[in-house]
Amino acid sequence: MRVRLGAVYLVLLLLVLAALEVPLAMTIAGRDTQRLVADRLADATRFATLAEPALRASDTAELAAELTRYDDVYGVGAIVVDQDAHGVVASHPGIRLADAAVLRQAYRALEGREASDDGTIWPWRTDPLVVAVPVGRGGEVIGAVVIVSPIRDNANGVGTSWSILAGGGLVVLFAGIVAALALARWTLRPVAELDAAAHELAAGDYAARVPAADGPPELRRLGSAFNEMAATVADSLERQRAFVSHASHQLRNPLTALRLRVEDLGADLTEPQAVEGHRLALEEVEHLGGVLDSLLALARAERGRFDLVDVDAGETAWARVVAWQPVAAKKAVTLRYVRPPRPLRARAVRNAVDQALDALIDNAVKFSGPETTVTVRPSADDGGVAIHVVDTGPGLTEQQRELATVRFWRAPDAQNVDGSGLGLPIVAVLVDASGGRLDLLPNTPAGLHARLWFPAAP
Repeated sequence: MRVRLGAVYLVLLLLVLAALEVPLAMTIAGRDTQRLVADRLADATRFATLAEPALRASDTAELAAELTRYDDVYGVGAIVVDQDAHGVVASHPGIRLADAAVLRQAYRALEGREASDDGTIWPWRTDPLVVAVPVGRGGEVIGAVVIVSPIRDNANGVGTSWSILAGGGLVVLFAGIVAALALARWTLRPVAELDAAAHELAAGDYAARVPAADGPPELRRLGSAFNEMAATVADSLERQRAFVSHASHQLRNPLTALRLRVEDLGADLTEPQAVEGHRLALEEVEHLGGVLDSLLALARAERGRFDLVDVDAGETAWARVVAWQPVAAKKAVTLRYVRPPRPLRARAVRNAVDQALDALIDNAVKFSGPETTVTVRPSADDGGVAIHVVDTGPGLTEQQRELATVRFWRAPDAQNVDGSGLGLPIVAVLVDASGGRLDLLPNTPAGLHARLWFPAAP
């Protein structure tokens, strides 16, 4: 964006320079042309004064000598013609009336008026400048003086003036480019800072703010409004997390007391129906305790920023597989581990890999069903470290995979299975805080493929 804005400034500057320098260059060429024409007409007028008596007396020796000296000193040729446009005397034999420009100006002068070349001296012009004045007195024209002036030096002078003008324009253009880039940087710096802060805020850094004391007034006001919005969002989320945390803590004591009372009631129950109801009540209390634990874990995972540590993903995955083997064996699920060919070091939040694998293996063992297989396979993938948890159970539909990380969501066929619906949301928060990602993919031919990805350790 800075380059585009600088390009706009540069185009405007080029238009301004063109609007100023092109007319000025034409003015310089016209001024030098007029100056040269005026000088040559003055010389031609002086020669006309000398030529009148010479033509009347038919004595042109002195006139010829004067024209020759003029040609020798200034390198400018001259010719005097009579009233029939016949050459009488010339400064050197090279001037011929056969030249169209010389003859045209001679005829114009014989009409009784000064004649000059109508062309402008441009740097690329090579043909000479031809001027002529009539010779005579009182309206009587008895001849004409034609001067043929080389213009190479004058054209070079115009070219030099244009070069100086172009050099000045380049200096102005360079200064304008520097000023345009500086102005674009000053204008867009708040926009870049706002863009970076918005991405940080979207990534979960609710402390991100922008400096609101730089740039144009409109962008300063926008920065202040963004900071107020970010503070409001951060405060709202912090209040929400604090409420969840406090509510979970406040509910834990009554829940513990309730569990103790329910357990005490069991000692006095003898009827089978009452004993079964007592067992179900204890299970519901246990379930409610699990929900509170999950809410506390989620509140802690979403609160604040985390320190990242280096983790041996392969060894961590192996330890979690060993820990879950008894549970898998009890449910008749085969839990396999595929060891990577080399150590895999990942960068993640402390205990994030452990907790994420616990949740994924728990779900895979719990929902796959008997006689299925759950495979845990770490690998180097996409410039980082991936841990694949693949099961051969019923899996999830595409819509269910999209909803799986929504808090408290549970699949329709898993409503009676023990759980709170907070496992995968906690995994998603921990993985996101580690700079990684959680992908839920279909497994072929059946089942779910959960993929954890973490950045590689330096």
